[in-house]
Amino acid sequence: MNQVEAETGRELLRQARLWVVKIGSALLTRGEAGIDRGAIADWCGQIAALHAQGHRIALVTSGAVAEGCRRLGLTSRPRSIHALQAAAATGQMGLVEAYEQGFKRFGLGTAMVLLTHEDLADRRRYLNARATLRTLLDLGVVPVINENDSVATDEIRFGDNDTLSALAAAALCADALVLLTDQSGLHEHDPRLVPDAPLVPEAAADDARLDAFVGGGGLVGRGGMVTKLEAARLAARAGTQTVIAHGAAPKVLARISAGERLGTLLRSTVAPLVARKRWIAGQLRPKGEIAVDDGAVAALRERGVSVLAVGVVRVKGDFNRGDVVRVTDAAGAEVGKGLVNYSGAETRRLAGRGSAEIEAVLGYVDEEELIHRDNLVVL
Repeated sequence: MNQVEAETGRELLRQARLWVVKIGSALLTRGEAGIDRGAIADWCGQIAALHAQGHRIALVTSGAVAEGCRRLGLTSRPRSIHALQAAAATGQMGLVEAYEQGFKRFGLGTAMVLLTHEDLADRRRYLNARATLRTLLDLGVVPVINENDSVATDEIRFGDNDTLSALAAAALCADALVLLTDQSGLHEHDPRLVPDAPLVPEAAADDARLDAFVGGGGLVGRGGMVTKLEAARLAARAGTQTVIAHGAAPKVLARISAGERLGTLLRSTVAPLVARKRWIAGQLRPKGEIAVDDGAVAALRERGVSVLAVGVVRVKGDFNRGDVVRVTDAAGAEVGKGLVNYSGAETRRLAGRGSAEIEAVLGYVDEEELIHRDNLVVL
């Protein structure tokens, strides 16, 4: 990597406005003492400082099981699934309280969002989760996201919040994913075994040479550099830049935001919307068709607007919310493809209606647009 690439990569972080920040267990817990409330208060202060600068932050946190073990008087992490679920459910109460109090000091509202990996794999649930997270961010609230360990099964045994944070970043089209850990970044060898192992300051996330550098996780967390690299690659496919950095570094989030060469930057090679739209454009079997009038076609092609119900003249197919559908003109010529926000039956009822009428027609409003412009490819 040359100096121009290095400067460009860090400049992307300086320009980033929507962040997903993941804080690992080692930075939030104190063994049998449960969560470290002082550390959480400091993280809330750092995130609040970024928020005051105009950033929007979604936080992915660990620590529920460790706090639950403390509250239940357990001296080690349980092995059985049901005991882990009980510890997670109990510990979640402590996490909620700690983050609520921490952000309240800075005048910020917060919301706890519990997800399983299935929530972001199922298309309908994915869209609902994304809409909720976006709404919280638009309202100036900091979403605190954690895996729903109290109902998850395989996730507790094999999952990790690194992957969950990457899925959240992809769902939000985040500019940056920051994975904070107890290591200074990705090294060419495990620094616990080779203390002077060189740090990888920056690389493309899909660089195959990185595979030789990762190792396993520690005793407290379930992740490790393997899952962090996998998460960075998942986020990169959605156009998100990833930084792996030591969470104990003073004012680490502010320094990353300022473009300081801190930790390891794993670059994406595509812009977020380009990545999403590339996926949409590649779908060869749309589930349905929405035909729009000439005025809507002109607006889509010339101004890049969303598809609104008022311009719809015909609906074909039995599709569901989140499916890819074709957008055509009244004669049937293809105009584009997009992810639809309503089912085929609902879209038929909304055809020709204004956005303000959606609630009156359906009894609820998921989105004001049939297809948001961020989820639309005009061909």
